[in-house]
Order: sequence, then C-alpha cells, then structure tokens
Amino acid sequence: MLSLGIVGLPNVGKSTLFNALTSAGALVANYPFATIEPNTGVVEVPDPRIAEIAKLINPQRTVPATVQFVDIAGLVKGASQGEGLGNQFLANIREVDAIVQVVRCFADDDIQHVMGSVDPERDRNVINGELALADLVSVDKRLDKATRSAKTGDAQAKMEKGLFERVYAVLNDGKMARVVVPTEEERPAYHSLNLLTSKPVLYAANVREDELVDGNANVDTLRRVLADEGEDAEVVMFSAKVEAELAELPAEDRAEFLDSLGVHESGLDRLARAAYHLLGLQSYFTAGEKEVRAWTIRKGARAPEAAGVIHSDFEKGFIRAETVAYDEFIRVGGWKPAREQGLARAEGKEYVVQDGDLMLFRTNP
Repeated sequence: MLSLGIVGLPNVGKSTLFNALTSAGALVANYPFATIEPNTGVVEVPDPRIAEIAKLINPQRTVPATVQFVDIAGLVKGASQGEGLGNQFLANIREVDAIVQVVRCFADDDIQHVMGSVDPERDRNVINGELALADLVSVDKRLDKATRSAKTGDAQAKMEKGLFERVYAVLNDGKMARVVVPTEEERPAYHSLNLLTSKPVLYAANVREDELVDGNANVDTLRRVLADEGEDAEVVMFSAKVEAELAELPAEDRAEFLDSLGVHESGLDRLARAAYHLLGLQSYFTAGEKEVRAWTIRKGARAPEAAGVIHSDFEKGFIRAETVAYDEFIRVGGWKPAREQGLARAEGKEYVVQDGDLMLFRTNP
C-alpha cells in the first residue's frame, strides 16, 4: 500500500489535515509536539470510474484503491541532533514511500508559529536541512566502511566508495540526495542507504479558505523557491479549516460546499492525485459479481506484474490476461457485450497495462 508521511514544522496544519483525511481523531492542539506517536490512517483514493463499473456489474462489494497517511511529529531545528522529537521523527519518516511536506502559507495571529512568523521558504529550508544533516551522518558511516574495504581491492567497495562520495558532496552542499542519479550498477547500493532526502516530495500549502482559488504571496514564494532550485515538485493548495468542515458534512453536501468556495475537489482528491503522479502510479480494475476492485500499479507495468499485485502466485503462473479499456467497457455495458463485439483482447506477458484497464487473469494453478 502506498504510504505518505505528512511532515512539517509544529502548528502548520498537519494534524488538522490528517484528521480531515482520515477522520481518525488525532490530537490537534495549538502547541508544539501535539503529535508524539505517528498517527496512521488508510483512506480511499477517489476515483469515479469504480462507481461507474459497479453500476454495470452490481457487485456484492466495491473496493477502491487506498493510500496510507502517516502523521509524523512536527520537526524543529536541531532534530538531526535529537532536538524535540528528532530521532523518533527521522525513524518514522524512513518507512514511508513519499513525503507530503505541509507548509504554512496563511496568516493568523491566533495560531502561534513555532519560529515566530510565517515564512514558507525558511520553514522548508529548516525541514530539508535537518533531513540532509541526518542523511550526512548515515552516508558518512557507510562511506567510512566502504573506504576501508576498498583498500583491500574489493571492486564492490570501490564502486560504493565513489557513489557515497558523490552523495556526501551533494548533501554537504545543502542539496537533496535525490539529485544524484545512480548508474544501473550503483542503484542497489544507493537504495540501500534509504535516505530521507532521496524520497519523492510534494508540498501541501495550507491557505485560508478565501485563498484556495488564487493562492497568496506565500504560495507564490514557495513555488518560486522550488523553481529557482530546479526542484520538480508539485505544490497542492489546501485549507486545513475547509477540510475539517468537509469531514463533518454528509457526503451529499460536500460538492455544493466546495462549489461555494470556487473549487471542485477536496484536499484529499488533490493530494491523492498528486501522490499518484509523483510516484508514477495508476489503477486497473477487476470486476465480477462478488467484487469490483481498483488495484494500484506503477505506470509501465506489464500484465504479469499487475497480476502479482493481486497475489504473487498469479505473477508466477501468468498465462494471459483478458483486457478491455475502461471507456469501451462502460460504453458497451460490461464484459459480455465487450466479448461479443470483439473489444475484449487476449494479452500476453509483454502487454503494458493502461490506466483504467479492466482485466481478468488466466494463470496456472
């Protein structure tokens, strides 16, 4: 399951966002470290296609794709040296697939800022700086070990030494490890570092509800900083206050409430879509009388890999996949007419699964 770590300085709206996304009831308080243990919640990925498929199939149940959000304790300057809850924070963030960095972009005298003022550039730099410092410690240890082993003439150690020196130099220069592009040979060693700054990041800019459409100067600053540094990261605007209000409304009233604000998607919708884009993910569907389900796979995955998401044995015993494109499946009204009209294709091991494909796998027992 895709896991996203929600991080940021204290009092930027992380826990309010998390509560709204998951209705988990995490503690929200106007003081640092209101979140100590990471709160975890699983939320559905909004996808209107699954409801349309279910209308045709009328299954016993529908199962959408899901994302796990982890609300991690607010980070403060000095966390890499153990300040605040630094060590605990850093251990938690190593476990997630990607980072959602919440940045406060709204002004409110009633909500204190841990650093005294609203400054998205400074706040981002504090978090990234602490992550880089923590990574420097990790890389330094591995570099020292590789250097000693390389003196014996070990080829693997020599390769790792060169890689770790490049990574160390980048981090020492205040940049993120993800700017390093390892070679095919180096990739396993690079991934074994499990660096905080190698994880993909998207930024969630917390604004007032009247700023959701056009943003504000703080959002503009954040985007400018990212562009200046060449960081290809998406900025998703949301209002923690609006998300909290949405969570309290009946589902049928939410669209009207969002329309009144001039937006058409909740923060969850935008974050989930941005996270899928960030990690290069897409969904395919299985559909039968018992269940209609969305499955998450990487873009470019071939049919056996898609089958393996359901069960590893399906990938091993893959024979072929019966496949119909989503639009055609809906247009003709389901599996039977799709087969009758020749729209259901038999695809083999080399087939690259397309977003929204309806699939039925044939496998060896």
